[in-house]
Amino acid sequence: MKTIVVITKDPLLTSIVNRFLKDSYNLVNFFSMQSSLDYIYNSIPDLMIIDIVTDDPMTVNILNEIKGDPIFGHLPVLAVFGDNFTVSDWDSMLIDDYVRRSFLEMELTVKVSLCLHRAERIVEVNPLTRLPGNIAINKQIQKRLDAGEVFALAYADLDYFKPYNDRYGFSRGDEVLKMLGRLILNTVKGKQPSGSFIGHIGGDDFVFIVDPENIEETAAAIIDNFTKIMLTFYDHEDRTKGCIESVDREGNKRTFPLIGISIGIVHNKFKKFSHYGEMAGAASEMKKYAKISGGHCLKVDKRHVEPDITQKA
Repeated sequence: MKTIVVITKDPLLTSIVNRFLKDSYNLVNFFSMQSSLDYIYNSIPDLMIIDIVTDDPMTVNILNEIKGDPIFGHLPVLAVFGDNFTVSDWDSMLIDDYVRRSFLEMELTVKVSLCLHRAERIVEVNPLTRLPGNIAINKQIQKRLDAGEVFALAYADLDYFKPYNDRYGFSRGDEVLKMLGRLILNTVKGKQPSGSFIGHIGGDDFVFIVDPENIEETAAAIIDNFTKIMLTFYDHEDRTKGCIESVDREGNKRTFPLIGISIGIVHNKFKKFSHYGEMAGAASEMKKYAKISGGHCLKVDKRHVEPDITQKA
């Protein structure tokens, strides 16, 4: 069931939305944009319905900040306007559709359905985590390279995730991936609220972009937080033993460590990349190096660090 965040102070509007949508969607109600932010950042809903009134410019400002973020730009927004409400500049209000109050009962269900279907057709996101997928990731990297931006790219991958899936099933494995997506999103946004990016390549592969000076601290925080949270996804017996019994790729029974996370990091401070594939490939290579180094760690590509010319030979 898709999740819709409803933002309004009007109990009548809340009642109408609940009456028409509660049987088909998971509705989460908030009185203001500000109060909804934690939920939106943690869960990334499928749609936002926002009651926009003329005396509430803060709502529009926060909305535009969310929609201007490459992570949340795909999130469709349906605005509810009063019958006399006018918009002089549509570029200043980043919504995807609107409905007038007098037509709300007649059009709400159709408008919601159209917004959701339009978002699915136009925007490529991972259906499990609701994070931007491969196409969006590639575009984001290339856009920054073309603009001459200096940034760091991290490639995160889980260690021993397949044995966990085989032991506990894909449903519990999906819960791990959703947790990891939320964890990376919250950690990255906590370290660098503006200018950062998070994407889900697929499976247990994620990427994130921050400024070079923030990358190692951010990656280390993700590893540390993941280690603490991941224990809760195991049964008591396996958690106590610190390992699980599962099967390897050849179908043989063996003992595996608990899931860890490896992160490979690359930046373009000293080495210039011209194509997203080059940079993504370098980050993937460092991720593999982290895994063969024992996993559950981060590795930074320092092969192209500019030498200190002030030092004497």
